[in-house]
Amino acid sequence: QVQLQESGPGLVKPSQTLSLTCTVSGGSITSNRYYAWSWVRQPPGKGLEWIGYVDYRDSTYYSPSLKTRTSISRDTSKNQFILQLRSVTPEDTGVYYCARALGWGIYDYWGQGTQVTVSF
Repeated sequence: QVQLQESGPGLVKPSQTLSLTCTVSGGSITSNRYYAWSWVRQPPGKGLEWIGYVDYRDSTYYSPSLKTRTSISRDTSKNQFILQLRSVTPEDTGVYYCARALGWGIYDYWGQGTQVTVSF
């Protein structure tokens, strides 16, 4: 069974870069099947917001509202994919999830989520 685990800092200062790592086990992020290795977040009291993904071909796609600040990359030797969100503000506070997508809005595996707070 595929498992995903987020890791990274729980507290980030405004204007800094948030970096989170998703470690995947039980499946390869370089599989020939189409999977979108995705980042999703949930601000307090709000719904889920899609951030972006990297797919099995190493193609990346980002939310239009975040694309100027977002980079998603892979470390295939460790079976990991990494989120970098630059110039963070308190509005970036929330729970960040990594997940595997089969298509738009269709996720079959999720990490447990990690809380990120942007504050001094």
